[in-house]
Amino acid sequence: MSSDLAKIAFEVACRLQAAGHQAFYVGGCVRDIELGRQPTDYDIATSARPDEVEALFPYCVPVGRQFGVVMVIKKGYSIQVATFRTETHYTDGRHPHTIAFASAREDALRRDFTMNGLFYDPVANTIYDWVGGFKDLLRRKIRTIGPPEKRFAEDHLRLLRAARFAAQLDFIIEPSTLRAIREFAPAIKKVSAERIRDELMKLFHPACAAKGLYWLEHCGLLNFVLPEVAALHGCAQDPAYHPEGDVFEHVQKMLELVPPDADPLLPWAVLLHDIGKPPCLQVDAQGRRHFYQHERVGAEMTDALCRRLRFTNEQRLKLVQCVRSHMKYHQAHKMRRNTLLRLLLQPTAPLELELHRLDCASSNRNLSNFEFLEATLHELQNQPALARPLLSGKDLLALGMKPGPLIGQLLKKAREKQLQGELNTPQEAIEWARTQWQRISQTPPPSETASSGTSQDNQSE
Repeated sequence: MSSDLAKIAFEVACRLQAAGHQAFYVGGCVRDIELGRQPTDYDIATSARPDEVEALFPYCVPVGRQFGVVMVIKKGYSIQVATFRTETHYTDGRHPHTIAFASAREDALRRDFTMNGLFYDPVANTIYDWVGGFKDLLRRKIRTIGPPEKRFAEDHLRLLRAARFAAQLDFIIEPSTLRAIREFAPAIKKVSAERIRDELMKLFHPACAAKGLYWLEHCGLLNFVLPEVAALHGCAQDPAYHPEGDVFEHVQKMLELVPPDADPLLPWAVLLHDIGKPPCLQVDAQGRRHFYQHERVGAEMTDALCRRLRFTNEQRLKLVQCVRSHMKYHQAHKMRRNTLLRLLLQPTAPLELELHRLDCASSNRNLSNFEFLEATLHELQNQPALARPLLSGKDLLALGMKPGPLIGQLLKKAREKQLQGELNTPQEAIEWARTQWQRISQTPPPSETASSGTSQDNQSE
């Protein structure tokens, strides 16, 4: 896929140059090529105006024509093509008030960081560096193009992008840029929740999640984008259970253990699983610290956080479930078998189990409980009959039952019996349900005398 995308980007650049226009790869794709990384997208800057680009390519989408940006669609791939421009008078911390078409050099000078300001001519195989970006790439430094205060005032999201690039690329942020980020940090609250969420998703990618948390805090941004996580600082724990340190240090160590190919939600489950601890802290007469019900409070906080950052409903529900259930896994050996099986048959069980592994590995390093759970889950996966309920609501309706609470009660009880091994086939489950329904249906209602007596008593009171 990446090689096909690279080929199409090259074809677009060639077509533009053949028509007499300048055309360069710009931004992240040039940076990634120079770092030996595979670009995930290609942006092209050109001297061609939007109408000239549209005349050369049959399928175009004018995604930002007022800014000179056209999306060229070819063979199912999208290449962003933008006319060289300068920008002035940012009034909202994101959008320029005016733009003017300009030269390639002027276009480079308006960009965010030097490493993103390199222009590459793929036809001539030549790099143009008007901003000192190549030197900063070699030194693995993130530096703004021009005064950092000006760059961050133009687009406040650049504050978060700097932290994200430092985490993803394992770069450092040079001192003057870092000082400006800390100074402008409160401005990140003016950025839309969706843009912040998208940057945080990249910053907390499993491959760089621990570095992401480090840079978010080091840049002074954590308290403004994830105050619930910032509050974990200084929340001490019983060293008998958590010799690694306070809750924040515990989370940091867990993130360091996240596999790079893990579920993208795992770093978020780690970040949020203990956010209920600070508001639940209690200290007893002996000075011991307790966090009763922190998983319930944390689940409520997680729900609010996910709504604030506009997570999808699926993401929100999964994370809330992980936070709400994470303490249950520590009690696995004490559970009745059907309770344990119900826990492990949840759709989120693999994610929750991996969270439990990291929780154990980062504190007492005792993985025996995790290994027991993992073996039980493996056993379940080899018994597909247990994975699917034997009885459904449709089965009960087919017996003649009417919709109502009784259906839910019978389904729950049938599931418990299935997990206990008392029901093994759909037919057994249906016959059991039929018997239960007949028994309930034959239970005589309260007598009218008793009812009227109760009524009279109530009236006399």
